[in-house]
Amino acid sequence: MNNGKPTLLVTGASGHLGRRVLELLLEAQAGPIIAATRSPEKLDNFKQRGVVVRYADFDSPASLDTAFAGADRLLIISTDAVGVPGQRLKQHLNAVAAAEKAGVGHVVYTSLTAPGPDSPVLLAPDHHGTETALAGSKPGWTVLRNNIYADTLLFTLNQAIQLGKLFAAAGDGKTAYVTREDCARAAAAALASSFSGRRTLDITGPEALSQADLAAIVSALSGQTVTYIPLELETLVQNMVAGGLPQPVAEAYASFDIAIAQGRFSTVSNAVEELTGRKPMRVADFLAAHQEALLQGIAVH
Repeated sequence: MNNGKPTLLVTGASGHLGRRVLELLLEAQAGPIIAATRSPEKLDNFKQRGVVVRYADFDSPASLDTAFAGADRLLIISTDAVGVPGQRLKQHLNAVAAAEKAGVGHVVYTSLTAPGPDSPVLLAPDHHGTETALAGSKPGWTVLRNNIYADTLLFTLNQAIQLGKLFAAAGDGKTAYVTREDCARAAAAALASSFSGRRTLDITGPEALSQADLAAIVSALSGQTVTYIPLELETLVQNMVAGGLPQPVAEAYASFDIAIAQGRFSTVSNAVEELTGRKPMRVADFLAAHQEALLQGIAVH
């Protein structure tokens, strides 16, 4: 039935990234494909296209044993359980253990750029702990260290255009922003590939940009001057809290700025092109393609 192709399993399959990976696998006629999710009802359209949809809850190891059965290659998309300290890492460890128990041959994991113990990013320990667990497990693995999504810039830069100022505590640090689409293409390609060893890849855009670079790009796109205003970290956190974010969330966001200022997100790699055969999208091109969302609610003079 499966023409000798490995059975590919995607976790977190009803999320933005997971759904896109499923689409790409179907387009590539990879498979058979299993989609694992806490919300199987959200994937009825994929079920109709031949995807096997299974219930999986990373807080319930028993559900993972059932969900992962028969999978040859498995994509673990990092979960969004960041509200309770330690919960996300425990979920990921459950998934790694279940993959080994199910006899999965290769695990692909969506990690974060430079997540080592010295990273100031508050979410980094979850990724570092998961990578450590993979290193100690039996299956082969591909760790995809995704840089910061270019998609997150749409909201930030929309505000910057409205204010004429881009506020950040990132100093002169540069970031190799990558689109979620390129992350999905890289993940689908790594999952469907025949690679069976162990590798860690930096998934980045084609260039590293500073906040001043971003300000220049949106100034050109909007026709309005946007100036980068560097802030002290504490000021940035206070501004976000004043804007309605809970303190821990504001501190988590701000921790990325510390890492950017330290140059931790500036590495540019060609992994996306090597995996997919296509170059990743430049930030300027991404913003131009989403100009409507970027300029939403803004009166352009």
